[in-house]
Amino acid sequence: MRMPIIFSAACLALTGCASHRVAPSPAQPVEVKLIAFNDFHGNLSPPRVSIEASDASGAPVRVAAGGVAYLASAIDSLRAQNPNHAVVSAGDMIGATPINSALFLDEPTILAMNMIGVDFNAAGNHEFDKGRAELLRIQGGGCEKNTQLVPCRVDKPYPGAAFPILTANTITETGLPLLAPTGIKSFGTGKRRVTLGFIGLTLAGTPNLVSPSGVAGLTFADEAATANALIPELKAKGADAIVVLIHQGLYTAVGYNDKSCGGMSGDLMAVLDKLDPAVDVVVSGHTHVSYICDYAKVNPARPFLVTSAGKNGMFLSDIRLSIDPAAGRVTAKSADNMVVQSEAFQGLRGFVALRDDLPKFTPRADLAALVARYDAAAKQEATRVVGRLAGAATTAKSPSRESLLGNLIADSQWAATAAADKGGAQFALMNPDGLRVDIIPDAQGQVTFGALFAAQPFSNAVMIKTLTGAQVSAVLEQQFNDPQWTRVLSPSQGFKFSYDMSKPEGQRIIAMSLNGVPLDDSARYRVAMNSFLASGGDKFSVFKDGTDAVTGPIDIEALMGWLGGDAPRALPALDRVTNLTPQ
Repeated sequence: MRMPIIFSAACLALTGCASHRVAPSPAQPVEVKLIAFNDFHGNLSPPRVSIEASDASGAPVRVAAGGVAYLASAIDSLRAQNPNHAVVSAGDMIGATPINSALFLDEPTILAMNMIGVDFNAAGNHEFDKGRAELLRIQGGGCEKNTQLVPCRVDKPYPGAAFPILTANTITETGLPLLAPTGIKSFGTGKRRVTLGFIGLTLAGTPNLVSPSGVAGLTFADEAATANALIPELKAKGADAIVVLIHQGLYTAVGYNDKSCGGMSGDLMAVLDKLDPAVDVVVSGHTHVSYICDYAKVNPARPFLVTSAGKNGMFLSDIRLSIDPAAGRVTAKSADNMVVQSEAFQGLRGFVALRDDLPKFTPRADLAALVARYDAAAKQEATRVVGRLAGAATTAKSPSRESLLGNLIADSQWAATAAADKGGAQFALMNPDGLRVDIIPDAQGQVTFGALFAAQPFSNAVMIKTLTGAQVSAVLEQQFNDPQWTRVLSPSQGFKFSYDMSKPEGQRIIAMSLNGVPLDDSARYRVAMNSFLASGGDKFSVFKDGTDAVTGPIDIEALMGWLGGDAPRALPALDRVTNLTPQ
């Protein structure tokens, strides 16, 4: 930028006085704050699970965190520090949600985010859980029925999200993004005005994580290529800083506020290494891990600030940018992850008290009232006793990567479809990523609808398909195709398999049997699975090749039927999968 020449008053008064140029003072930076979170998953109420944080000395401590009323107050506290702020989310704001949001199609979560004042949210994979039409309704509002659940049951009409849900790399049949690809927010006036450009990206692997029918006709383009192509457009609109909101993430070996980038890995790294260095900040998610990293420590050619605030509204990323308004660029950036401390509770590992050495927040009254209204609407259904269980069905993995909960749900889906018309199921398989939380009965062994819903909140139908023994083997081989994502399926009683990870890809399944009889590659078997798997979800594409499909009950109905007997249902054995990998 060309600076004006400034003359002294004395020189202007005298003819023939030699002029001289005064060096301009550097422009004072404009300070901007980004308040970021990700993977909220509709956790309106405090999750009542502790997170590991650090006390003043750096020692690990357990902290009660989360709940949207507390999140709102924490955001307000950060807003108060700087009038130049934006509140942003990196996806999975909705989907896989607790019952007080899920029963109402996540409308209360969007209402809460409207009240908080979110500026932008990048769609995550879970925004597509109920399909394209329902996501468009979530954005635009209305009461059109796109699922088995009835919309607008509590607040009518549903107004839609007051903020853009950005889908830059989600391309429709028209060649255009499904929703807005980018957003702009400016601060200040005149020469002190600065502008931030936002790009919202969904992970390109979304079709493997949702029911393919829900994203039929959509293409999820390369994340980095999409962002890079949009940066010149944002710069042309005056963007002084570029912020990418992406639902893809990292893993680290360090704590939530450690800035060393230690032990960094994950699918986001491949995106970051291709991203234009003109990007200033990458707000990420998906892995549910909290981190702050100056990525230049990993790749000096890519000096972005990369953040994630974990999950469920338990953390916030407080991101600070200094922007030179004259040069139109970021001159400094930093961030911290802040614990959203909420309310004390009695957990399975003891009482979790509030801590005086971490910020405390008062729940915001308007958000608390919203949650109470939807709690009341959900309570009658959530507290209904629907079965009995002899012990806690947990998601904890055995050495062979089985879990009690996975085997229990597989048993329930087999039992619900074994007597089906047109050929009942002979066994069932359940995907581990469909298991959300443990099912813990009360002292009398009773379990509620709310507990079952929390464990598997997707409302998938149970389906039966015919697969050959060779196809079953191919499905099981797909458990190990991605070295970054081993996902061992849980089998129902009577079906067993063994594997050896030291074998070459495609040869890792060593044996399969049904009721003690080895499977025959050419024989045909009736297999039960949820509709997500049936359509090739979680990269189990061989399931799509199954034939003679029959649709059975909703998954939670099958589980209620399995647990609904007079006596508590015994927990399944953990002897169905054997890991033969040499140690």
